[in-house]
Amino acid sequence: METNNAPAAIGPYSQAVEAGNLVFASGAIPVEPSTGELVEAKIELQARKAFDNLKAVLAAAGCSLDDVVKTTVFLSNMEDFATVNGIYAEYFSGEVLPARSAIQVAALPKKAMIEIEAIACKA
Repeated sequence: METNNAPAAIGPYSQAVEAGNLVFASGAIPVEPSTGELVEAKIELQARKAFDNLKAVLAAAGCSLDDVVKTTVFLSNMEDFATVNGIYAEYFSGEVLPARSAIQVAALPKKAMIEIEAIACKA
């Protein structure tokens, strides 16, 4: 499944794959879809762009953030956790929140500061 409203895959993978009623969204990084360029290196801007890109992929699969059951947030610096956590709460604020893991990694594609992947369940 592909959409032009999110950055194109930068390798041999899909933006998302459907398996039954589950949608597995690949990691969304803070790249502007129209240019393929990373947004400014500020965690607030990068987190919002990554979430917006994830939303676009889910929308193309017929889902929304309300359908997400699990997320994984990859951070290049765990010092950004509190900031990202606050932004995460703006995007996920339903009665039942997704399960989540947050992991610090040595590096992310295009030197991004954040990458977010998700699993959604279609009703």
